[in-house]
Amino acid sequence: MPLNDPEYLPLSYLSQTGYCPRRVGLLLNERIWVENADTAKGRKEHESVHTQRIERRGSQVKLFEYAVFSDTLGICGKCDLIEAQADPSGCRIPPVDFPVRLYPVEYKHGKLRDEQEYKMQLCAQAMCLEEMYRTAIPEGAIFYLSSHRRQTVLLDEPLRRLVRETAKELHRIRETLSVPSADYSQKCRRCSLLEYCLPGVRQSARAYCEQLAQEAKEMETI
Repeated sequence: MPLNDPEYLPLSYLSQTGYCPRRVGLLLNERIWVENADTAKGRKEHESVHTQRIERRGSQVKLFEYAVFSDTLGICGKCDLIEAQADPSGCRIPPVDFPVRLYPVEYKHGKLRDEQEYKMQLCAQAMCLEEMYRTAIPEGAIFYLSSHRRQTVLLDEPLRRLVRETAKELHRIRETLSVPSADYSQKCRRCSLLEYCLPGVRQSARAYCEQLAQEAKEMETI
């Protein structure tokens, strides 16, 4: 991609931004990643899904690990699963030779629970598909691997607005190379980056060093 082109950020980082802006700043700008029991379990459960393939059964086609992008949101990524059902009023996509109605499904580890960040990630996938194929996707689903249960998600305007706002925040964090300040809560205890984040400290070590460097420069000019 030419240097003057906008940077397309990982779609999955929308969920990270919604969960904790500081976490996404550490992941994206400081390249810090630590695995814990939760992330390891999630990675293991996804291994059976994260194989790019196409399965056909009559009038339905299942597309696994399908690449998507959005120029409007400035994101790119992959859908865990897209269920493409034959529909005369649907859209046409490259792997299928008949018009289809698209239904994205996002896989998550653990038991069924109501997570706004997961819904936002699913909605972003649908918005990418809508932009790519000029179609409408009013609904999708989140499948929880541990409980083998599917949660239907209505992709309404409030959720879409949240996706757009979060995408803007994600790009702002990237463009400014910033790591937002910590907002300590219960979720911090299970975060794999807890040791590096130090949510109880008002500023990161990097910010502290930058402050010292700036003070040193000011002293030199005196």
